[in-house]
Amino acid sequence: MKGLIFLPDYSYETAANSKGYKCVCGVDEAGRGPLAGPVCAAAVILPPGLIIDGLNDSKKLTEKKREELFDVIINNAVSYCVSFGTLEEIEEYNILNATFLAMNRAIEGLSVPADFALIDGNRIPKNIKIPCETVVKGDSKSSSIAAASILAKVTRDRLLIEYDKKYPEYNFKKHKGYGTKEHYDAIKKYGVCEVHRLSFLKNVI
Repeated sequence: MKGLIFLPDYSYETAANSKGYKCVCGVDEAGRGPLAGPVCAAAVILPPGLIIDGLNDSKKLTEKKREELFDVIINNAVSYCVSFGTLEEIEEYNILNATFLAMNRAIEGLSVPADFALIDGNRIPKNIKIPCETVVKGDSKSSSIAAASILAKVTRDRLLIEYDKKYPEYNFKKHKGYGTKEHYDAIKKYGVCEVHRLSFLKNVI
């Protein structure tokens, strides 16, 4: 119905539980599109039915709200892990495969092993070792995927803020490595630095 706002819930987790899976993790990534920095993925297992006020797709939240929810999630999760696909892996294997590597690392890094994964999007990561289901726009449908989206986004944003201290001329703290006009202008003026994805800039440099 028009005007209704739908928030993530535990429908997908409950469906997996009904099939006999006990530890369901949500998995999402941040940073597939930027011109700089690694890609980040997170896996999160939430306590069944845990209500986190304001939980939603990280892209729909303010930076302040994401930071607030980051602490709530890590303090209440049954288990969580955040991992990266490195710049070198992005260049060698391409961004999709580097994302899959990050997702698998996050799943395998959970201190409480998951027996089922809900993956945001429509692609199953290569070499995943547990049963899984893809959920298109899962970060706005599944609570555990939404939680993973926030952990991945906040972790990566914090890394880009650190990059900004070393390379202030690019203003990474503002655009977080995405291809804004300001970022492209800075690349044209100063060239690339060691955290840029050269394969994303073939038509610029």
